[in-house]
Amino acid sequence: MSLLLDTHALIWWFLDSPRLSDRARSAIVDYSDPVYVSAVSAFEIATKVRLGKLPDAARLDRSFDAFVEAQHFKPLPLTLEHALVAGGLSDGHKDPFDRLLIAQALTENLTLVSNERLFDGFGVRRLW
Repeated sequence: MSLLLDTHALIWWFLDSPRLSDRARSAIVDYSDPVYVSAVSAFEIATKVRLGKLPDAARLDRSFDAFVEAQHFKPLPLTLEHALVAGGLSDGHKDPFDRLLIAQALTENLTLVSNERLFDGFGVRRLW
């Protein structure tokens, strides 16, 4: 089961936060399948750090590439197909970052590691 980390799951992994569920933590630690980090999460973190909305993620913002590599996570670029699928999703979710992550999970057949129950309505496999 290849995983795609939602932005909050990535941040909580980085911070070793107890907010990350035990099930999610165990799945991430199990390196038998790839764990992907989206370019969308890099964009979201950089944007929200700049706006002062994610002060705890400032260190992650400064070392994003190195952290992803050190964790043996795989970068997932944003493609035209991802953008088109995200744009075509129903209006059940307005957050553009989340819509792009949902589209990537659907398009790439990945399980999204997220506490966002709203994602379930889009047919994405979610682990939490």
